[in-house]
Amino acid sequence: MRYVRTLILLSAAVACCIGIFFITGRQRYEPDILFQNDITETVRENMGELSVLEKKFPDTEIYVFDTEGHCIYPENDGMTLVKARKSGSLCMAVTDGSRFIATAAIPDPVISEYGMAFDRLTLSAVILFLVLTAAAVSFYLYVRRNILKPFRRMKEFAGRIAAGDLDSPLEMERSNMFGIFTESFDIMREELKASKARETELKRKEKELAAELSHDLKTPITGINTICDVLSVKVSDEYILGKVGGIQKKTQQMEDLVSDLLTAALDDLGEMTVNCTDESSAVLYDIIRAADTRSLTKTGTVPECMIRIDTKRMAQVIGNIISNSYKYADTPIDVECVRAGDYLRLSLTDHGMGVPAEELDLIMNKFYRGRNAKDSGTEGSGLGLYIASALMAKMNGELICSSRGEGLTVTLMILLS
Repeated sequence: MRYVRTLILLSAAVACCIGIFFITGRQRYEPDILFQNDITETVRENMGELSVLEKKFPDTEIYVFDTEGHCIYPENDGMTLVKARKSGSLCMAVTDGSRFIATAAIPDPVISEYGMAFDRLTLSAVILFLVLTAAAVSFYLYVRRNILKPFRRMKEFAGRIAAGDLDSPLEMERSNMFGIFTESFDIMREELKASKARETELKRKEKELAAELSHDLKTPITGINTICDVLSVKVSDEYILGKVGGIQKKTQQMEDLVSDLLTAALDDLGEMTVNCTDESSAVLYDIIRAADTRSLTKTGTVPECMIRIDTKRMAQVIGNIISNSYKYADTPIDVECVRAGDYLRLSLTDHGMGVPAEELDLIMNKFYRGRNAKDSGTEGSGLGLYIASALMAKMNGELICSSRGEGLTVTLMILLS
């Protein structure tokens, strides 16, 4: 738009210059005294036959008025001497010696000349304005098509790149004067896309490596557990049995951690599968009993109904919750179960320090450990609730954490069949 305004101002300046040229450049009209005298002499000599004026001066409009100002030539014209003077006509006295006999009026040559000059100037200005306006519009359309539009496309393209869309190429046209610049932008997009693909592939390989290592670690851990079981049977020395028990406890912690790491890695790879089937709600009793290694859960009545779950994955979910509660709260756990619309609501509540309100939405994030968990000095990976929440979502349910200042309640919304 700035270019258009500049062009319009330039057009106005050129028009003013041309107008000044038309007004000042033309020679000033000098009145023709002889011509005027010829008219007055002709009128004086032909007062009785004024029609001779039309023959002698065919190109000049002549009016003749009597001594009282009435028009006597041409007849019945309606013109008066007063009107002629007001219209700017040149009035010439016709005398016979010292006697005034008539007045002859002709258009003032000076006024006529300037009138024609003004008309020419007006016409020239209009033509010039139209030409310059057409030029300005053409220039604006050219700028818009070849400069503004390509820049707008590049701006939109940069926005798509910032939003992560690396698949849409930047369109190029032959008439675009920024063709090389535009091509560079598209090359940048392709390089970013290739870089992102390499990064994604690298992350995938890292997750596969973590999954493979986690799986491979299970074998030696299982071997250690087996040896501990054998030593517990073969050895009778209390001191050695105590050490074996400590080793077995640490081994169990390692096994839980490796299982969580393997599950998290499989989830990242999209390979954490869930196969839901219709099961009786009574299966929850068995799952809770198997996960409760310290026999501190107090389970209420579970309503009889059919639920749609993956039994193995649900055992993993409840096991993680009870294990976390024993690890950080070390208190009995109250288990309540009621029907809630299309879901069976299973709540597990401990009586520990609880979780601050601002951390409730964070404790289900991967590798996140709450402030109380860190202050307790208890080791953990921050994966238990993350895995439990992910598994519940895959079973079309939900995991909800709540705390009322004392104790933490983890609620499982289990879909009914």
